Amino acid sequence: MAADYERNETMHESGEDYIETIYVLKKRNGTVRSIDVANELNYSRPSVSRAVGILKENGLITVENDGELVLTEEGMKTAKAVYEKHTNLTKFLMLTAGVDAETAETDACRIEHIISPETFKGIKKYIKEHKA
Repeated sequence: MAADYERNETMHESGEDYIETIYVLKKRNGTVRSIDVANELNYSRPSVSRAVGILKENGLITVENDGELVLTEEGMKTAKAVYEKHTNLTKFLMLTAGVDAETAETDACRIEHIISPETFKGIKKYIKEHKA
């Protein structure tokens, strides 16, 4: 289950960002191509192309003949876990620190890559108890 995901030490922060972005774009648009990822993250096409190759080598995505990026089962598990961290941390920061959504999003994106499973579990518990 996604909640049990702990970051694989071979997956770097940028890999998690790419996987999460593919997941979010798929939910938003239905299909995702490298250019969509480049536009969303404001990264160069060559940078995204390199990252896509690494994600493909690691078995997290496949690339269809038409260029569509598709998360594998493992990729989906990873993406959901990173996205869950991001959304819960954003809620938590808005609730406890009283910051605006933009600040909370930015900070959550940084924190999601380094937070321990124990601390994240505690944050989820706090949010549940406070019905946020």
